[in-house]
Amino acid sequence: MQCQICNKSEATIHLTEIADGVRTEMHICEHCAAEQGIAVKSQMPINELLSSLLASQPSDEQMLGAMDKELSCPQCGFTLEQFRKEAVLGCGYDYELFEKSLLPLIEKAHNGQTSHCGKIPSKTPTDTKKQIELLNLRQQLDSAVQAEDYELAAKLRDKIMKRGK
Repeated sequence: MQCQICNKSEATIHLTEIADGVRTEMHICEHCAAEQGIAVKSQMPINELLSSLLASQPSDEQMLGAMDKELSCPQCGFTLEQFRKEAVLGCGYDYELFEKSLLPLIEKAHNGQTSHCGKIPSKTPTDTKKQIELLNLRQQLDSAVQAEDYELAAKLRDKIMKRGK
């Protein structure tokens, strides 16, 4: 894959950004990354990578809160202790039953989002993506106005005006 900036060199750096629910990818070469001020650490020892990932991860107890080890699902018999070991739930009812314990974990995994907002396929035409993005911004604007968060509402209005052109 060629660099998206110079269109000459092989792209060795692949950046993915998710902003306001919209995913954008950029593939660039090291030279262009340096020109753009993007710092790149070419190789990291695996033990350093693993230790940094593990250090940033909260413990199971922190994520699941104070687990009620006695609580089990009346539908399937599943417990939070089993979830901690297997990382899957037993049935759909478990989400409701263990909601208080699972919510911090869900928020962490989805950058604070707790409701499903869908995904835009990568092959979607640019016009359609723009319409979807504007629709999402308008929904956020409505929510901000209802919550009387006028500062956020003004920022969202400005984004809509800029992207609507």
